[in-house]
Amino acid sequence: MNTSIESRLRRLAQAGQQHLLKGGLKGLEKESLRITPQGTIATTPHSESLGSALTHPYITTDYSEALIELITPPFQDPAETLGFLEDLHRYVYQHLGDELLLATSMPCEIEGDASIPIATYGNSNIGRMKHVYRRGLAWRYGRAMQAIAGIHFNYSVNEALWPVLQELEGDRQTLQAYIADQYFRLIRNVHRHGWLILYLFGSSPALCRSFFAGREDMTARFEALDARTLFRPHATSLRMSDIGYRNDSQAGLEICFNRLDDYVSSLCRAISTPYDAYERIGVKVAGDYRQLNTNILQIENEYYSPIRPKQIAQSCEKPTLALKRRGIRYVELRSVDLGCAHPVGIDLEGLRFLEVFMLYCLLEDSPPFQGHDRKTYAGNSLTVACCGRTPGFSLWRGNGQMLLRDWAREIADGMTAIAAALDQGVAAQAYTSSLARLEHAIRDPDATPSAKVLDELRQGRESFGEYGVRVSSEHARSLKSRALSPERAEEFARQSAQSLQEQAQIEASDTLSFEEFLRRYFEQACQPLPAESRAVG
Repeated sequence: MNTSIESRLRRLAQAGQQHLLKGGLKGLEKESLRITPQGTIATTPHSESLGSALTHPYITTDYSEALIELITPPFQDPAETLGFLEDLHRYVYQHLGDELLLATSMPCEIEGDASIPIATYGNSNIGRMKHVYRRGLAWRYGRAMQAIAGIHFNYSVNEALWPVLQELEGDRQTLQAYIADQYFRLIRNVHRHGWLILYLFGSSPALCRSFFAGREDMTARFEALDARTLFRPHATSLRMSDIGYRNDSQAGLEICFNRLDDYVSSLCRAISTPYDAYERIGVKVAGDYRQLNTNILQIENEYYSPIRPKQIAQSCEKPTLALKRRGIRYVELRSVDLGCAHPVGIDLEGLRFLEVFMLYCLLEDSPPFQGHDRKTYAGNSLTVACCGRTPGFSLWRGNGQMLLRDWAREIADGMTAIAAALDQGVAAQAYTSSLARLEHAIRDPDATPSAKVLDELRQGRESFGEYGVRVSSEHARSLKSRALSPERAEEFARQSAQSLQEQAQIEASDTLSFEEFLRRYFEQACQPLPAESRAVG
């Protein structure tokens, strides 16, 4: 077993506190494109019967008006998290007519960038800001990339565990500072080991040729499964590859993941540093906003990372400022593909696996990043996304290479001990059972979701678009076959109506011009940090 994990588990057990590993909170954010029965992206607006996308706590939109995002509250029991997400799907389907929620992460049947409608959020200043930010994304990266969907796993460690760990380790800083350091320890290890999530959960080895409309030269990097479908034979997650959530302008960013102050400082620098290509786009052209500003990042959320530290922001509060003021509340793992085999994109076994993985990343040693560490780990994830199922595949580790299967076995060893701790006193041993997918996939890459998707495409002789419509239709029938409880239906209907009222109140209370609103917003975005907090690791 990994000695650092073994040592920490032993100290917790000796103190009679190992049970505190349980009780962490799990939440999900799941994106899905609305599509027509023919598989094209829906051009209808977000249904008013679902409430306001600006203010609804559970049902909103991401980049596109057609990209629904469903958000669960956090629960200790992952079964409650999954049950809430399933109920949200059932409620949404009551208001979609004949439209479907696309089961795949990669969009299909795109009829050019203009066919992807940018989300709107009403006439308030904050609503306009959200829309203009998305316009900026379109100008900078194109709309197709923004129409890719995924699942975000939100996780917070049991709060009762923190003071126990701090005492066992003899740490003397404030509890909030200790918690921040430990979350960044977890974050660095997700960067180190996050390739494993792509290998085990990646479900996007193929895509529609139409994804590259206007960029046809990129199709040469893929093999053709049929006239409409491109793929890479050993890909796991094209969503997380160089055609997905990546862009050249961010390649040179040196975001620090060693300390919270340095993380905030480096993000603030990116938000306030102009970028020549974006200056050529302009901000307000002929009276129309194209983007919020011309900096490397318009706002923090534009920075693409497989995991983010999070704090619940107050109204119009910058995320970096919320982190600086109140520390880290939870982390958001962003690298999980939609699981095409599951009606809501993920199953209970997957949720349990992710919880064990997060605890593994917390308990394992995590030296601060130095030099090109982060780029090396990002390179590992990129190559696994593109070709991680290649026989004999190796990754960079330290100064040499290590076989993916050997590194995965090492991680599995440490995760097994953590799963056993979570299962202590429970007959079902559910967390231990959740690791079976890892052990099976290490032995047989054909058991991974990405391999199964390719096999279905080949066996069914379907294009990617046909596959997406078929699987989405099957999931829709499954979700509609079980009605919402009257209590849950009433709760969601009440929340939808209340969210519309809240949007109207926000719009009625605006007194600033949009220009003044933006000025004040960005003034509080990057307040100078104390001198001792400005160093970048």
